[in-house]
Amino acid sequence: LNAAPGRAPRQRVRFLPAPDGGGATGLVATRVPVLADHPLVRGPRLRRLKIGAGHRLDVKASGVFVLGLGHGNKLLTDLYNCHLTKVYTVGGLFGKATDDFSDTGKLVEKTTFDHITREKLERIVAVIQGANHKALLMHSNIDMKTQEAYELAVKGLIRPMGKSPPIITAVRCLQFALPEFQLEIHCLHETQQYLRKIVHEIGLELKSSAVCTQVRRIRDGVFTLDDALLRTQWNLQSIQNAIRDCQLRVKTELEKTL
Repeated sequence: LNAAPGRAPRQRVRFLPAPDGGGATGLVATRVPVLADHPLVRGPRLRRLKIGAGHRLDVKASGVFVLGLGHGNKLLTDLYNCHLTKVYTVGGLFGKATDDFSDTGKLVEKTTFDHITREKLERIVAVIQGANHKALLMHSNIDMKTQEAYELAVKGLIRPMGKSPPIITAVRCLQFALPEFQLEIHCLHETQQYLRKIVHEIGLELKSSAVCTQVRRIRDGVFTLDDALLRTQWNLQSIQNAIRDCQLRVKTELEKTL
């Protein structure tokens, strides 16, 4: 940023002596640059840059990870207070259980899984979604018999009004090919370890066991994978473009929700 072209120095009006036609000196109004703005006087424009992290990802997860720069740190806090939904794709593997619910953990059990079908899996995820929907209504602190509740439901804005336990707002099966499966989970206030535990509990409900093979965040509020920068794109120009492209969406979401 300091190496990028800076704005032109401010101008100030000074009355400088100037010879007139008769040989005597007079004063003439002249615009001159303010020396305090000169790079050799002020030094680097930026000496420190505050960077804040949004909803974090643990070392075994991947996907969208939002950062805030400068004023963006306050916007991160405002977005956090919106309680926006995050979306994950979660991979699972039937037939074994580990101590940390992931496929890289210490193996503690092996089970059969031939009796599991896609219909049985979808029945279980529907039960999970229904139970979490009741929790969402309870923590939203809204009277569901009011006009306000109806209008919020139509706009999809029924959310917890404060800190709540992890809540799954929607879940569906994307792929099923024994022993592997993949779910899409929409949730609030979750951790990636909580999602791994959900996979473990699904295995138990299906009279088997399951471990999580992948947790990937594909959406964090208004940010999607299309907005994410790959490691090869971590340069000033790409970051500036990303900030510029997301400004309007962030502003619109904050005005709509807050």
